[in-house]
Amino acid sequence: MASKNLQNIILLYKIILICGLCLVYSKAELPRFEHPIKPDGSLSILVVGDWGRRGAYNQTEVAAQMAKIGGQMDPDFIISTGDNFYEDGLTGIEDPAFEESFSNIYLGPSLQKQWYSVLGNHDYRGDVLAQLDPILRQKDSKWLCLRSFILNTDVAEFFFIDTTPFVDKYFFRPEDDKYDWRGVLPREEYLSNQLKHLDTALKESSSNWKIVVGHHTLKSAGDHGITVELEERLLPVLQENNVDLYVNGHDHCLEHISSPDSPLQFLTSGGGSKAWRGNVRPWSPEELKLYYDGQGFMTMKLTKYDVYIQFYDIVGDILHQWSRSKGFYST
Repeated sequence: MASKNLQNIILLYKIILICGLCLVYSKAELPRFEHPIKPDGSLSILVVGDWGRRGAYNQTEVAAQMAKIGGQMDPDFIISTGDNFYEDGLTGIEDPAFEESFSNIYLGPSLQKQWYSVLGNHDYRGDVLAQLDPILRQKDSKWLCLRSFILNTDVAEFFFIDTTPFVDKYFFRPEDDKYDWRGVLPREEYLSNQLKHLDTALKESSSNWKIVVGHHTLKSAGDHGITVELEERLLPVLQENNVDLYVNGHDHCLEHISSPDSPLQFLTSGGGSKAWRGNVRPWSPEELKLYYDGQGFMTMKLTKYDVYIQFYDIVGDILHQWSRSKGFYST
């Protein structure tokens, strides 16, 4: 255990030295980074997931539209909700898929901002440590991927979590898929520590907006549906700590589900390339605010007191928008 912690610390400090990122102390034992907001006190973000297909399945077209909308909104950073490289992650730090699915695709000037990424289940099918290696930052300075970390801004805190190890079937029913569990085993210790650190960090937070980002769905009317393991273990932590948004990918769609019993909103941005047409599960229309089984992405704009969400399709049409100000709801 001590050896694994030492390896993680060494890797983190390599990232800090190479990336020039600002790391601040956190009692929660999760790496914590700072990102500045705009002079007017706002924060603008692009969110995309399930994308890395060397430009295929309209990945290039989604990237072009992100660049266009990004040129209008001037994003401060970009969030990737995982499944960054299909079908089986990266083979190593020299895998050309990194350039062919990332650097050579997201070329627009507005996309040359910091990307904060989590791992998806397809990423775990390859050399998972490659995506975490700071060498990739030397290849493309906008790339940053860690298992779990905190991103602090003056208007919101973002808590990035590693959801793949929660899912039982990847361990017990992997079929023909092979997963790289280095750094995760023993599994239960890894999961318990992640939940404990997340809970502590959320309790420490004094931010007006608490946003948790993971790959797997918590609530979804899509093909994957509800991730039972997250519903049992993660959802209570989010509800207890008054998390505002859970942002994910995994289902290849754009989706917004509201909670019937709390302010928590579930936002899926998994339309970065291949989409699954027609895979829609029955869901309460009072909760399901958007389900779009096509490609696209999501944007977020936050101030200290307001959050504004928009979903865009591949031609730049707004599919859905939602906003909230602290103290009341607006849809």
